Amino acid sequence: MNDALIANLRAQCGGPRDGALLRFSLGNALLTAGDATAAAGELRHAVGFDPSYSAAWKLLGKACLALDDKPGAAEAWRQGIAVAQARGDKQAEKEMTVFLKRLG
Repeated sequence: MNDALIANLRAQCGGPRDGALLRFSLGNALLTAGDATAAAGELRHAVGFDPSYSAAWKLLGKACLALDDKPGAAEAWRQGIAVAQARGDKQAEKEMTVFLKRLG
């Protein structure tokens, strides 16, 4: 199922539906499948499309952590916390703050 989902999402990249949500969905599917490297790349695309997408920042931090890139994870979560604060997304802010504290 996950391979089919990933293939379907990849097929849409570069097309008219390409954007933050598509790249976030693909990054999430890749991370679930254990491909943290590809997931991190797609999540970077997601925040490139929409830098205020706090969920993408949160997942990017998780992908970086899965790659043992603690500085990358910390930076993603810091960016995500700033975005969440600006948008009033208290839950995302709280979660990423906890992740960041656990990392340090």
